Amino acid sequence: MHVVATAGHVDHGKSTLVRALTGMEPDRLAEERRRGLTIELGYAWTTLPSGERLAFVDVPGHERFLGTMLAGVGPAPAVMFVVAADEGWMPQSEEHLVALEALGVRHALLVVTRADLADPGPAAPAARARLAAGGLGGAETLAVSGHTGLGLDELRRALDRLVAALPEPDPGAPVRLWIDRAFTARGSGTVVTGTLPAGTITTGDELELAGSPARVRALECLKEPVTSVSGVARVAVNLRCQGTAERGLALVTPGAWTCADLVDVRLGPAGGPGATDLPARLTAHIGSAAVACTVRPLGGRTARLRLARPLPLHVGDVLLLRDPGRARGEVRVIAAASVLDACPPALRRRGAARERAAALSGAEPDAASLLRAHRLLRAADLLAMGCAPAAGPVCGDWHADPAYWERLGERLAETVRRYAAAHPLEPGMPVGAARHDLALPDRRLVAALVRPPLVLAAGRIVSGPAGLPAPVARAVERLRAELSAHPFRAPEAGHLAELGLGTREVAAAVRAGALLRVADGVVLLPGADVRAAALLARLPQPFTVSQARQALGTSRRVAVPLLELLDRRGLTLRVDEARRRCRPPS
Repeated sequence: MHVVATAGHVDHGKSTLVRALTGMEPDRLAEERRRGLTIELGYAWTTLPSGERLAFVDVPGHERFLGTMLAGVGPAPAVMFVVAADEGWMPQSEEHLVALEALGVRHALLVVTRADLADPGPAAPAARARLAAGGLGGAETLAVSGHTGLGLDELRRALDRLVAALPEPDPGAPVRLWIDRAFTARGSGTVVTGTLPAGTITTGDELELAGSPARVRALECLKEPVTSVSGVARVAVNLRCQGTAERGLALVTPGAWTCADLVDVRLGPAGGPGATDLPARLTAHIGSAAVACTVRPLGGRTARLRLARPLPLHVGDVLLLRDPGRARGEVRVIAAASVLDACPPALRRRGAARERAAALSGAEPDAASLLRAHRLLRAADLLAMGCAPAAGPVCGDWHADPAYWERLGERLAETVRRYAAAHPLEPGMPVGAARHDLALPDRRLVAALVRPPLVLAAGRIVSGPAGLPAPVARAVERLRAELSAHPFRAPEAGHLAELGLGTREVAAAVRAGALLRVADGVVLLPGADVRAAALLARLPQPFTVSQARQALGTSRRVAVPLLELLDRRGLTLRVDEARRRCRPPS
């Protein structure tokens, strides 16, 4: 099916025309029918000559109900713009056109009504010129009379041509159904209605309403029960949900939208002033929502809006900014605000607003622009803002701005270098310390940044192959020279210090594999344990600690912990309290 909204000045025959085309009464309220004035949104539908089904959203034309008009026009992809032949272009005609231009509606029919009361010739060219100036220059023009039926058959054929030219909506798009009516039905519970512009809703779906789960119990489309409906369509949804459903809320696919109360926007050209000329307080409209907002100019045509309540938004969405305080007769839709960032960074320091405006000046509503602003984003965050990642992730589900990622790699190398200079005895910089210094949200990002000559080993980052600082390496060489003749005569702690091997230096050498720690204060060269086991294997088995001490040419201070180390490593085996034997080679 297709959906078309009406637009035009009050009492120009919009409802009469819908009634004549559909045979249905779009005015639901008794007061509307009594006064002949549309107050609420009306809905009616018909079958076109081609067999296509078409639903109308009939909007009020009175200036007091502009917010209701925007709620009806917002989700509709096309409009039937109505101008009366006997009155021509009027103030609300202009305001509705400004709203349509700001919304980006580009599919329309111009219908000059009351052709039975006045010659449509003078009104039609003036209206066509105004629509052309508002971006609707391709609108087909017809003259009709809702009372006599003049021109209605040709209008039906023109509507067929209009809907045939509409772009095909994506049935797989995330759902965002702006609620334009909500009520409680006996035996069913909560029912909401709205225009579904894209996506698909199916019975049993788990959606989200105002941040809470909402399950679809049943669906109706044009009063007919259905199990699934895809946009564009008028739909009624029976929900099982928490909280209160009301106009202005949206039924959405969970996780597919950013619920934002702070957005950075670019002001569109449709009749709007610059950001610095905007009043500080306005009303923002999108879908059926009308939310008070405050405006902070950033520079040029960019601004930051703080919304009175969060709205589910994507980058590229258009908010209409309305000044409800303007004098009667003035156009109150004063700007179109295109969302550039639905989760903008904080502006904390002096000059930050000016820098932000410069960054947004050439920004497009896409993933690359968001990554330039945020530097790092998860794939889910990008999708929730309406932008699929253009390239693969840098790590896990993290995506990065390429220039920022390159700078991070350079900063990591410098950070590791500084850490090594400040901590010469440590084997490298811990990953956690690097994450903190680079202010990264995930340790995995640090690992992904490690590139030659950096090496990641045992949770630390080193520059090039792991090695010892030069002073420690020289001290180890001096010890190696002393132990060359008597490899098991471990020096006392005092002599180690004289060699330049204090507690920290010994620990660094042990971590680097340059020394073997036998016990606290007892160190030998690497492989001393294997060589000791080989010498002890030549003894008569089993042997005592004294026999082992003599065979190794060392003291009891070294022999006892060395034998215990051999026990732990499975090179020797205790026979009793006093004796051990070597294990045979496997």
